[in-house]
Amino acid sequence: MVHGKQTRVMLLNDMEKLERTLFRLEQGYELQFRLGPTLQGKHVRVFINYPAPGEKFNRHKFRALEWVNPTGREDDSDKFCKLELKIAGSYQYYFGCGNDEKAGGGYIVVDPILRVGADNHVLPLDCISIQTYLAKCLGPLDEWPDRLRVAKESGYNMIHLTPLQTLGLSRSCYSLADQLELNPDFSARGKKSTWADMGNLVEKLRKEWNMACITDVVYNHTAANSKWIREHPECGYNLVNSPHLKPAWVLDRAIWHFTCNAADGKYKERGLPDLIQNDQHLNTIRGILWQDVYPKIKLWEFFQVNVEAIVHQFKNLLESGTKAVKGKKEGKSHLKIIQDPEYKRFGSTVDMNTALETFIPHSNSPSAILDCCNWLRKRLEELNAECYKQMHYHQEQAANCIVGNLVYERLANHGPKLGPITRKNPIVTRYFTFPFEEKSLDQDLQLLHKPDKACHFLAHNGWLICWGDSVKLRYGNKPEDCPYLWAHMRKYTELTAKYFLGVRLDNCHSTPLHVAEYFLDVARTVRPDLYVVAELFTGSADLDNVFVTRLGISSLIREAMSAGDSHEEGRLVYRFGGEPVGAFVQPSLRPLVPSIAHAMFLDVTHDNECPIQTRSSFDSLPSAAIVSMASCATGSTRGYDELVPHQAKPSSAGEVNLQTGIIAGKKALNKLHQELASKGFIQVYVDQVDEDIVAVTRHCPSTHQSVVTVSRTAFKNPKYHHYKDNVPPMFIPGKIEEVVFEARTIQRQTGSYQKDEKSINGLPEYTVEIREHIQLKDSSIVKQAEMKAKGRSEFVHEIVFERLTPGSVIAFRVSLDPKSQEMVGLLRGHLIHIMSKLTLADINVLLFRCDAEEQEDGGGCYGIPSWMPLKYGIMSVMADIRPKNDLGHPFCDNLRQGDWLMDYVSNRLVSRGGALGQVGAWLQAMFGYLKHVPRYLVPCYFDAILVGAYTTSLDATFSLMSSFVQSGSTFVKLLSLGSVQMCGVGRFPALPPVDTFIALRGLMLVTGRHLEARNIILAFAGTLRHGLIPNLLGEGICARFNCRDAVWWWLQCIQDYCNMVPSGTDILKCPVSRMYPTDDSMPQPAGSVDQPLHDVIHEAMQCHMQGIEFRERNAGPQIDRNMRDEGFNVEAKVNPDTGFVYGGNRFNCGTWMDKMGESDRARNKGMPATPRDGSAVEIVGLSKSTVRWLCELHKKGLFPYAALTIYRSGKKLSVSYEDWNRKIQSNFEKMFYVSHDPKDPNEQHPDLVHKRGIYKDSFGASSPWCDYQLRPNFPIAMVVAPELFTVKRAWEALEITEQKLLGPLGMKTLDPDDMVYCGVYDNALDNDNYNTARGFNYHQGPEWLWPVGYFLRAKLYFAKKMGKETYEKTVFLVKNVLSRHYVHLERSSWKGLPELTNENGQYCPFSCESQAWSVATVLEVLHDL
Repeated sequence: MVHGKQTRVMLLNDMEKLERTLFRLEQGYELQFRLGPTLQGKHVRVFINYPAPGEKFNRHKFRALEWVNPTGREDDSDKFCKLELKIAGSYQYYFGCGNDEKAGGGYIVVDPILRVGADNHVLPLDCISIQTYLAKCLGPLDEWPDRLRVAKESGYNMIHLTPLQTLGLSRSCYSLADQLELNPDFSARGKKSTWADMGNLVEKLRKEWNMACITDVVYNHTAANSKWIREHPECGYNLVNSPHLKPAWVLDRAIWHFTCNAADGKYKERGLPDLIQNDQHLNTIRGILWQDVYPKIKLWEFFQVNVEAIVHQFKNLLESGTKAVKGKKEGKSHLKIIQDPEYKRFGSTVDMNTALETFIPHSNSPSAILDCCNWLRKRLEELNAECYKQMHYHQEQAANCIVGNLVYERLANHGPKLGPITRKNPIVTRYFTFPFEEKSLDQDLQLLHKPDKACHFLAHNGWLICWGDSVKLRYGNKPEDCPYLWAHMRKYTELTAKYFLGVRLDNCHSTPLHVAEYFLDVARTVRPDLYVVAELFTGSADLDNVFVTRLGISSLIREAMSAGDSHEEGRLVYRFGGEPVGAFVQPSLRPLVPSIAHAMFLDVTHDNECPIQTRSSFDSLPSAAIVSMASCATGSTRGYDELVPHQAKPSSAGEVNLQTGIIAGKKALNKLHQELASKGFIQVYVDQVDEDIVAVTRHCPSTHQSVVTVSRTAFKNPKYHHYKDNVPPMFIPGKIEEVVFEARTIQRQTGSYQKDEKSINGLPEYTVEIREHIQLKDSSIVKQAEMKAKGRSEFVHEIVFERLTPGSVIAFRVSLDPKSQEMVGLLRGHLIHIMSKLTLADINVLLFRCDAEEQEDGGGCYGIPSWMPLKYGIMSVMADIRPKNDLGHPFCDNLRQGDWLMDYVSNRLVSRGGALGQVGAWLQAMFGYLKHVPRYLVPCYFDAILVGAYTTSLDATFSLMSSFVQSGSTFVKLLSLGSVQMCGVGRFPALPPVDTFIALRGLMLVTGRHLEARNIILAFAGTLRHGLIPNLLGEGICARFNCRDAVWWWLQCIQDYCNMVPSGTDILKCPVSRMYPTDDSMPQPAGSVDQPLHDVIHEAMQCHMQGIEFRERNAGPQIDRNMRDEGFNVEAKVNPDTGFVYGGNRFNCGTWMDKMGESDRARNKGMPATPRDGSAVEIVGLSKSTVRWLCELHKKGLFPYAALTIYRSGKKLSVSYEDWNRKIQSNFEKMFYVSHDPKDPNEQHPDLVHKRGIYKDSFGASSPWCDYQLRPNFPIAMVVAPELFTVKRAWEALEITEQKLLGPLGMKTLDPDDMVYCGVYDNALDNDNYNTARGFNYHQGPEWLWPVGYFLRAKLYFAKKMGKETYEKTVFLVKNVLSRHYVHLERSSWKGLPELTNENGQYCPFSCESQAWSVATVLEVLHDL
């Protein structure tokens, strides 16, 4: 059972048209529309025709829904628009994007709420047990309560009555003479029953008997003798409004006259008596059709042209000099017949322009014109001959159908054996009405030309065969097309909806959709909670959905009789209702997923033959039991339970009681069906025990009870068919509380069946022997039942059957240990207290430990033998399995087979002690109870336990983070988990400094992890040497200081810390324990030399201004097997003229683009792919940011140094921070901007310029070409030091970067126009290609994710400077780009963003699946928004 507020989320995606997808919802649900990845950031409007509060429903009136942004921030990735669903029906939605009014759409169907009883209690749709009554058999209305009481006493709670209106001459239930008049048969002598009387009866059944009533509506046809159709023939298809029917009418009249002649004995001398008895008679009929009928009516003439008339017209055109008009179509058109819309004989024509184009005289002479006319005549005769040939084919088909019909109706043993040909039983059912005096065929055919007569020749309706008693109705497209018909049927609809809780749409698949739509809208205005049932014969679930979604059909009728064996019958139960047993517990807010139409599963429908005619009488009970166990509406037709051995025909019902047929059994089944539905037994499992025995389990996930029925079907009569004596035992897990009932069909000593001509009667010799609510030991069907251990902790009942004879059913009630449930509830409350003690480092261990991390502690990630090892743990796998209920997944198999995973999860944490050990102990206790439930339930309860623990741990996580995270979007929270994932305590820390400091602002400062950020900053401060931060620490022994950018990223982090953390500048006074107090000292133990952080910062700045130049310690292959000797020489200095930091050489790579060649074969070993020596643009930006910040700090008295002291040629010099700041500011754009002016005096290499309006990647590189390469590094400088850039220049450069470098997830690391660009990274490939071998192109094209963050932040900063319109467009771009990261993050089993992708966002197997800086910089963008 569903508890609490239920919310379903519809994700909208561009161009997703879901008109054939069914989305079912219940009243009281909230429906949210959210933007899918293809629409994120776009201006989308959602429209729906669900009425606004206080308004009436109008199918054609759509309103726009308002967006709700729960975070109230610019990051509106969580925004949604919502509907509170309170009104049943079908509603259409669509959404538009930009200029595209309809970028996608579909329908939702809201189920009605049915109420019965004096207290108006709800009758859930799955509780319905319906019984169909043929209303025409019920007699006077006063007698109905006695007759309908059978349904009540048999346990049904809904009655379906076939149409109650005046019937046509045929007395067929569905051929209605007057849709507005109650059938006079329902009136007793001297008292006329009215619709009000009918309404009173229906209301009595609803209030006093707790029974709902529905009836049929028939929109497709009316009785041929309906008085109103004579007065309004335009309401049908006649020869005036549908002239295409004329040839069919002519044939129909001809065959009718053939019938009359045969009936009158006029063909006896030709060997055709009125009684058809053999093939010779059939052949004679064929002969008469071909010799007499077809030649006389000449149907081909309706499609042919008048050759001479057209030739004459053509000749006149030629003689007058008329030429063909050149058409727009290329090539010659072929002459073809144009059908006469009025279907007159020889009324068709041809296109004269085509004739003039085709037959062109070589001169204007009479002979040339005559030749052309003859050519045209010949072609027209050919076309007429083609018509004749086509009609000959149709006549062949007609003859075959006529003969086939005669074989079935007159000769076949399974047919009705109609006897002699008469006017009442003609050769073929008439296809048209003929309300005039019978005359000769020739006289009939004259009426074709008299519209006042021809309008009364109305086409009959039909499906597969013609229904000669009904006229098909012609609605047109709208009420204005046939006002009387729409008005008449509207009254009929309103009348029906007024008195009945629901309707069955008769002949639904043939009723025009727009017609049914209109009248159901009318019905729902009268009765908003209208229950709509239909039976469809489309043969396609997709097509079924079109009807269900457009019409708001509540239940589709399905029939067990369609099953050929018990296996198929069981499959239908599984298909038409319920979740699988052991299905996962779904959250109350979850995606809206497509569903199949709600089923009304009947053992037999009223328009099909009785099962006893095709199966044995013994099968009625077990098949009914299988049907009743379906988790949907179920039902039957009156006569099934009484074992009536024929299709019910009009007559009165005989007397019945609980001993009649299977009524006693059906009462127990209906009672059980309603109990299971009302108490939430929503899960279903069907077990095909053997070829005849079907066990169906219904399970309640909230009470953990199950009911299992075992039915032994008897499709074949046990008298004549041998059924196995040995029935296989059954194993039922859990504790069997009782036998709900056991029943079997038995024969008794009564007279054999004789059909009663006055009333409907069933087989008297069969009844049901039933016992209810007995103990297992008292069962006569079960021989013995033993509790057996199955595995270490699961106990099952082994049931051995003794008298499970064909036609028997037994139902068991099974429960789990109730004490376990009580303890589970207590433990849940304890969990929240435990989780509150966890630190974020603990939560890292709890949720995000990969295999390598676990192995450091002597363990490893759990591996599933038939599948694969888990990434971190379990939640991402379960998140894939849960929504699909994929209980066959290897993961679920592993859980069912043993307790290994449970033990792994708990023991891993218990062994750690502390708060994590307490969580482990809690899980151990929970799993202790789980180990005692039936194994098929283990996956779902295991998932429920872990979801509870996981949700609680997430709450604990976010409570330890910043308000930005706590009140942020789902996207923000997912990214923030990257902070927990990436920051943990390891035994052998080996953090790469550049990556760490690029990630620190996003993962630590933005998320509020200030203490950890402070500790990281200070720890790295202690490693400073030569004025640099090491790129490899090597536990302090083998540290390497050969990267030029790490120190600047570290300094930027200190600045960010000071700016973002309350009292952040206090860090500047924090003591730093120096590992290397001097450049040459050995590693010192902590606490040997301490300095305040501001001194360490000043030292780093002073070293650069003085000039850093040294050779790495232990230079050679022992510390780097690829680097050449020159690469070990490290240099980092400040240019005294420009203030730019510069350094490096062409043999080392001192920035984040640090790929060193490794291939001997390609001769790139020891050569950096991207040395970026000189002044790298981001280092210049970072240094400018630091220098400016230090100036500001000094002015505030927070940094004690105003200047740097250096030595030049033995002289002591002072360089102020202010001076350094000014130099960078005044020189940056001069040296880095690539101007549009070819004569720019600042341009040192104008011959190398290939893109203008950009910023160089470096300045002063040893290979000048590298300066001019377009790369994604200058946006970093824009973010940290925007003051260096002119707004318009910056914006143009960013636009070029977007166009050239922006990929789906990352930034291309090199301009695709560059000759060495290669966007696919393959580190394993070793070939002769210098540019790609052994991944040499690591930073030469592959799309790295972290630079996207800086690019988008730069765009946002400068867009604001460009004005409101530009800023709004940029926000759209940012959201659109980030939406792709959101999707990747949600789908990633690593719950992270990758290091890089190959070109155009393609997966790169050599990329790290989850990288800190990728997550961090995206989080920073959202923070900036």
